[in-house]
Amino acid sequence: MSLPLAHVVVVSDRAFSGVRPDETAPLLIQALRAARFAADPAEVSIVSDDQDRIVACLRSVLARPEPRLILTTGGTGVAVRDVTPEATRTILERELPGLGEAMRAASLKVTPLAAASRALGGVAAGRLVVNLPGSPRGAVECFEAIAVVSRHVIDLLSREGGDCRQAREAAFAPPPRS
Repeated sequence: MSLPLAHVVVVSDRAFSGVRPDETAPLLIQALRAARFAADPAEVSIVSDDQDRIVACLRSVLARPEPRLILTTGGTGVAVRDVTPEATRTILERELPGLGEAMRAASLKVTPLAAASRALGGVAAGRLVVNLPGSPRGAVECFEAIAVVSRHVIDLLSREGGDCRQAREAAFAPPPRS
């Protein structure tokens, strides 16, 4: 059984313009691999905090047959240029509110500032799309909070019959031995 491929979309004016290197994607790639996802630096896009550019990037990734999981980082706060949730909503077919709730609940154990996160997740073109915070630590913590349910959702989306029991068993299966 092959591991589902993940793609990371870094939403950051500074990283896009080269003012500051992105530190989040490399850490997310490690966390994705630990959670049994195929993740590679080649599966990282960097886009500015511009709603139209974020939408275009997401649509471009969704036009490919893979990946099964698309994670965005950044743009989930309340600053004027934080528009990632708005961009994501334009491409989603179904929102999964529990993903944002789970990430905020996990983050609130670490910082009260998590209450200001507008991160969300949902389904688009049979793939799972999730917004994560832009901070490296916050992105990894939030992904880890939803890693198991992400595998479950992806497995359900890939099964024509939507067999919940088989998908649940696959999500909780031990990682393959190297």
